[in-house]
This record gives sequence, structure tokens and C-alpha cells, in this order.
Amino acid sequence: MRTNAAVKRHPHDDAPDTAEDFRRLAALPDGPERDALRQDLVRAWLPMAERLAGRFRNRGESYEDLRQVASLGLVKAVDRYDPALGSAFESYAVPTVTGEIKRHFRDHMWTLHVPRRVQDLRNRVRFARQDLTQTVSGRAPTLEEIADKARMTVEEARTGLEALDSFTALSLDAELPGSEDGYALRDALGAPDPALDVVIDREAVKPCLGRLPERERAILYMRYFGDMAQSKIAEELGISQMHVSRLISRCCSRIREEALREAA
Repeated sequence: MRTNAAVKRHPHDDAPDTAEDFRRLAALPDGPERDALRQDLVRAWLPMAERLAGRFRNRGESYEDLRQVASLGLVKAVDRYDPALGSAFESYAVPTVTGEIKRHFRDHMWTLHVPRRVQDLRNRVRFARQDLTQTVSGRAPTLEEIADKARMTVEEARTGLEALDSFTALSLDAELPGSEDGYALRDALGAPDPALDVVIDREAVKPCLGRLPERERAILYMRYFGDMAQSKIAEELGISQMHVSRLISRCCSRIREEALREAA
């Protein structure tokens, strides 16, 4: 006849029998004996923590770092577990270790700051899309299908999909998809347009230009907008080139002084 221990399969094949050790740990006062027993319990359950870390492989973090985070979660579980509550240690340790790993991703791995609610939507959308990709053949799942699978609204699904691109950021030196000439993201960035300063200057002098006599306005227009030489302007108006030069200089000085005075 099989015993209850033989019939009841442990959820972890290599899980140690540490129930008595945890009861001893809870009863021991602080000191070397308690510290040694605590370290033995942590070492005994490290294989479980490492398996939990392995579930989060290939998500942008090295497995060694994930093991370190999982070990930290395991230490917290050993320190906080209360055997008097009657539940098995692994039922408390698994969510504690998993939560520590997820917290690490949330606090340290997101390139952009994303609210926790949006991070949760992202995870639900990601899992829903993975499941649908295996069942929907020949096409990508629609937004409505993802929302239905994840049991959320279409707007929430759209927010989760947008957050999928927020976990990591492209380098400005990354070559854009489909580019054959090394065209990178930085090449698509805009730059300050020097013409904007010209627009501001033109708006500033417009009232001053309006107060000039008609002939002076015509001379400035031909010189700066028509790109005409002073000799050509003189020939057009029937005056000397020297006179044109003096008029241009006098008008520019007047406009500059009026514009500065009005700005002040």
C-alpha cells in the first residue's frame, strides 16, 4: 500500500523536504545557528529559483542577471515565510520570486517610463497575440481579436500594442528596415530651419517698410527681392548708381532703428 507521501507528487521534482527546517528557523533566536540554517534553506531552494528565472529568458536581460534577481526574491521568501500559516513554502516562494523578477523588468528594463497599468496591458496583449498567432493561420491577428482574447476593450488593446515598442528603444545609429545605403534613424531627424529667423525678421520690419516712401520701397524690393544690381536699379529709375546706394543705406538704417526701438 502506497503512503500519502508517495501518492502526493511535489510540484517541483527536486524540491527538498524543508518543512521541519522552517519550523526550527522560526523558533531560533538571531545568531550564528539561525544564520547557518537560513543559508542552508536558501541553497536548498536555489534550483527552483533558477528555473523561475529561466522562464524570463530572451526578454532583453541576461540569464545571469535574472538568476541574481531570482536569488534575491528567494532570500526574501525565506525570511518572510511563516510555517505556522500552514501553506507549503513553494506556494509562497514562487509568487515572491516571480514578482521580484517582474519588478526588475518594470523598474530597470523599460527604456521609456510607462505607467504600471499600461505595462500590465502590454503583457496581456503580448500573450494574447502569441496565442492567436498559433491559431490564426496566414495573417496577423486583428486588434479586435486581440482585445477579445485578452478580455479588454479595443482601446486598451491598442494602448497595449503601442506599449510593446516602449520596452526598448532603437539606437539613432540603427539602419532603417529596407535601407540599402546605410540610412539610419538619425538621418531622418529634423534640424532647426534657419529660414524661421528670416520669417521673424520680416514680420518685424514689415510695419517699418510700410512707412517708407513708395520709391524707397520699390528700390528695396528690386534689390533684395528681385536681386537686381544697383546699376540696373539706377537705370530703371533714371538716377545715378551712387544715389541708389545712398538710398538703400539710408532706408536700411532707418528700418533697423525703428525695428529695434519698437522691440524695446
